[in-house]
Amino acid sequence: MNTVCTGLRAEYARPGESPLIESGRPRLSWLLPAGTARQEAYQWSSGDWVSPWIESADSVLVPWTGPEPSPGRRASWRVRVRTDLGVSDWSAPASWERALPPGQWQAEWIRPHEPVIAEPGNRPAYLLRTVFTLTAPGRHARLRFTAHGIVEAFCNGVRVGDEELTPGFTAYRSRLQVCDQDVTDLLREGRNVLTAVLSDGWFRGRHGFLRTADGFGDRTALLAELTVSHADGSRTVIGTGGAWESRPAWFTADLMDGQREDRRAAHAWHSVHPEPGEGYAQLTVPIAPPVRRIREIVPVSVARLASGSHVADLGENINGWIRLTNIGPVDTSLTLTHGEILDAGGSVTTDHLRAPDFVNGGFRPAGQVDSVISAGRAGDVFEPRHTTHGFRYVQIDGHPGPLGPDDLRGVVVHTDLARTGTFACSDARVNRLHENAVRSFLGNACDIPTDCPQRERSGFSGDWQIFQPSAAFTHDVAGFSAKWLRDLAADQWADGTITNVSPDPGGPSPLRATNGSAGWGDAIVLVPWQLWQAYGDRGVLAEHYPAMRAWVDRCALLAATQRHPSRPALVRPHDRFLLDTGFHFGEWLEPGVEPHLDPHADHGIVATAYLHQSARLLASIAELLGHADDARSYGALAAGTLSAWQTEYLLPDGRLTRPSQANYVRALAFGLVPSALRPAVAGHLVALIEAADFHLGTGFLTTGLLLPTLADNGHASVAHRLLMSTGVPSWLEMVDRGATTVWERWDGVGADGTAQMSLNHYSKGAVIEFLHTHVAGLRILSPGYRRFLISPVPLFDWAQAVHQTPYGTAAVSWRRTPTHLTVEAQVPPGTTAVLRDETLPPGVHHRTYAL
Repeated sequence: MNTVCTGLRAEYARPGESPLIESGRPRLSWLLPAGTARQEAYQWSSGDWVSPWIESADSVLVPWTGPEPSPGRRASWRVRVRTDLGVSDWSAPASWERALPPGQWQAEWIRPHEPVIAEPGNRPAYLLRTVFTLTAPGRHARLRFTAHGIVEAFCNGVRVGDEELTPGFTAYRSRLQVCDQDVTDLLREGRNVLTAVLSDGWFRGRHGFLRTADGFGDRTALLAELTVSHADGSRTVIGTGGAWESRPAWFTADLMDGQREDRRAAHAWHSVHPEPGEGYAQLTVPIAPPVRRIREIVPVSVARLASGSHVADLGENINGWIRLTNIGPVDTSLTLTHGEILDAGGSVTTDHLRAPDFVNGGFRPAGQVDSVISAGRAGDVFEPRHTTHGFRYVQIDGHPGPLGPDDLRGVVVHTDLARTGTFACSDARVNRLHENAVRSFLGNACDIPTDCPQRERSGFSGDWQIFQPSAAFTHDVAGFSAKWLRDLAADQWADGTITNVSPDPGGPSPLRATNGSAGWGDAIVLVPWQLWQAYGDRGVLAEHYPAMRAWVDRCALLAATQRHPSRPALVRPHDRFLLDTGFHFGEWLEPGVEPHLDPHADHGIVATAYLHQSARLLASIAELLGHADDARSYGALAAGTLSAWQTEYLLPDGRLTRPSQANYVRALAFGLVPSALRPAVAGHLVALIEAADFHLGTGFLTTGLLLPTLADNGHASVAHRLLMSTGVPSWLEMVDRGATTVWERWDGVGADGTAQMSLNHYSKGAVIEFLHTHVAGLRILSPGYRRFLISPVPLFDWAQAVHQTPYGTAAVSWRRTPTHLTVEAQVPPGTTAVLRDETLPPGVHHRTYAL
């Protein structure tokens, strides 16, 4: 057998990458040789070391048992396997590097000379630099750096790397990522200059719905260390410290307000200041892909208005910025306003993105405005890299013209996630809906999973727990999610409360009391469970098990000790399992229900359901991790909450005491209904849908569950009719009204063209999970797709889906005729699939069934 294992990777890195990893024993993965069915044993090697044969079928996230590299050293490894076809050849080598310990720095934290701190949104970025001499050429040079703020590094005027918005957004008080770049080719013998451009970023810039500044501190700071290794074995280390100097840059920058540049500006250099009290303990290496400039868009049009303004249309709603190559002669002052929609006169409007000002009344400006004053230098290009915007249109004011599509580009910026799945079917509008949902997700994958890329840009936990399963079909979100989960756990309060957004600046806020909402806080249980299902990542369950327990224990305590005023005190047997107090968003944004942050509302039917779901899953996780006592304890809690929910909200005929589409969907999806009553409960759900003329009535939490629940309970035709309905509310009405992303509200753009709230909010796009799992028919049966189900629901003439599982490519395509259904399935090595009553081994299979 001459074939070899491929796709070697360490932890969450892509194949071919050599990641920095803090542990000396990372988890390694590989793909089995093509044509094999199963692995019986594996053997790996590193240098002169060769392991014995290890009898195991595992090939995904397998802990390394070989020699541990020293910190700062790279480990190379290979693998070969014994399969049903024999012993493979050794694979090509792969590698990882063990990161240096957090405290092993010769550099000190410094901050720029900033005698006066400007108003938020109007703060300059700063240049920090040092000049040094290399008396001998460097054989190898590494620069590692991080910041309180956003930083770009330059060696001798050349930008280091291609990562954007570094070092990313984390729970800074607990976790701060360090960038690490090879700069060997950027240095020279003799005089060298190392420069950093530092701006507020998430650390102290405006952020979130309230646009609050200074969330993590009121001073930016830099830590950087350049290590040059010479041919004679000596090393030169250049670290931040008192020898550095700083000056204001030529621009101000705020992530939400925008970037304003004056290319004519010049400032004097001053000595930097030490940043006292800052250490190294919170420093960590990234585990998620970085943010990058992913692609460029040529505008579909650039129109000149009667006012003299130019308005460019990118043709799609994105997260990113504009690169303008024609910024005019000296002293030309340009203003670029970014928005999602145009007003009746053709100008960009951001009125729907303005947030309330809870302190002064009225509304805050929407931001998303860049400006530049030209110095008249030939070849000058305006490209802001210290801010991002959510927009389709940009209005350019002040340019003498002419401006055309060749003068500007839309730059799409988001986390550089690997594409792992596709879907297509015979209906073009459904394909556009899928495309819109994917685009909406990517526009909100900007280092963290945000809710929207314009007016809030916050890592709402509820939004991500809703959409992550859909995202996992189309992209590799394992590292992206795992990184954010560490922030979510770091932000957890001492009493177990999970914040609704993470990273969370904390501090006084009128929204502080909303933390711990059901369906949002439950992300600490649901998201790790979803990662376990999609990627077979047991480690993420173990890592966050303490945070899961603390959250569920907190909710159970509230249920046992507090009661909503509308109900009797704790006198009935089931009362101690009802979670009906505390603030909850509830279903949020149900059609026809205006959003209202009411701390006194009774959302017990939602919160108790989520307490049951989290307790049930936590019991399973405890059993999986070997915590038998916890498994029994949380199993009992799950049983108690189930009984309480049924006693309080379920009537003998299957009706609910609080009937709504969302509540019926949740009842069925969370297993809250006895099996004998499921047909009746599903019937009541269908009756509500029929009464709404086959329009959905769900909000944030259950929209993604609606169609699978209908199909799984014998109502696939109703699911199809809902999917294909138009008018408000419906998915295809967004498509028909020209949406290129998913709207926050079902009526995000009215018939008159006016907009409400965000037009790029992916949660309602969770419907695309149904397209993969039911329409195409690709569903997980055991974690990581070790075993999966192929069960198409043939709602169209044909459909197909491809997914790169941890074991390789799984694919299904089917075509329907009036009399037959033809299915083609691809099963990767090391897995099996179930199609109807047949177990399919690895390979490509064709089946035809009579209809």
